[in-house]
Amino acid sequence: MIKGLGVILTIAGMAGLILGVLGIFGQNYFTLNPWAFAILGLIFFSSGVGLLKRRQ
Repeated sequence: MIKGLGVILTIAGMAGLILGVLGIFGQNYFTLNPWAFAILGLIFFSSGVGLLKRRQ
């Protein structure tokens, strides 16, 4: 269960980071602030990697 949550958080974090970086340096695809996507993506990615690292 924790491994699955770690994978989901890691994938969501990668998506958030990609959308955030594209919004900051290029075309903004959403009406939300791209910095919000980048910060949330970083938080989700780091927590997902932490969960995966702790389980193994």
